[in-house]
Amino acid sequence: MLNPIEGEMFCVDKPLGWTSFAVVKKVRGTLRKMLGSGNVKVGHAGTLDPLATGVLIVCTGRMTKQIEQLQAGVKEYIADIRLGATTPSFDLETEIDAQYPWQHITREQIDEVLQSKFVGTIEQVPPKFSACKVDGKPAYKLARKGKDVEIRPKTLVIDEIEVLACGLPAEPTLQVRVVCSKGTYIRALARDIGRALDSGGYLTALCRTRSGEQRVENCIELDGFEEWLANQTIETNEDE
Repeated sequence: MLNPIEGEMFCVDKPLGWTSFAVVKKVRGTLRKMLGSGNVKVGHAGTLDPLATGVLIVCTGRMTKQIEQLQAGVKEYIADIRLGATTPSFDLETEIDAQYPWQHITREQIDEVLQSKFVGTIEQVPPKFSACKVDGKPAYKLARKGKDVEIRPKTLVIDEIEVLACGLPAEPTLQVRVVCSKGTYIRALARDIGRALDSGGYLTALCRTRSGEQRVENCIELDGFEEWLANQTIETNEDE
């Protein structure tokens, strides 16, 4: 039995192109429609970029008090990276701004660089196209106005990184699995991997496959959320 007003956790597979806020809005609207009440508190535990898919934990009611704890869980991602070029946002949100040689890169070199430079505690400079605060304002708002943005490096932990697929030598493409701590920007990781290989790199696709104990294969599809909810037993009275 579900009681969204009292507090529930829904794990949603965020679709491509949706903001995390839009998913929360969709879930809130569906719950309000189903419950016939506007008194539903809803929030999410860990933002995903619009161009990313995968696990987004959505909390309601008193479960929203657990958001900070849920955000702290280890994350797992599958990332597609294109080498030999960069974009200002480190992904497909912006156009390529520079090209670099990539023909010198080998699969063996990639494996060596990943294990020697990107496992354990590392320093990472977040993207300027991100929600990181600069003088109290989100960096992306300043970056989109063409202003210079200086963001301090953050300390984070990468537990595992492995190559799942490699297009070399024919194509400068790479797919990696990353297990990491809260606050890791996979877009920035793509940039840094490109630099470490004496080239460039940017993200072409990203899926969060795990957040804490929640896995993408067990998530609810957003377009089927209303139908899924209609098949659940729902309690509408908040416990006193």
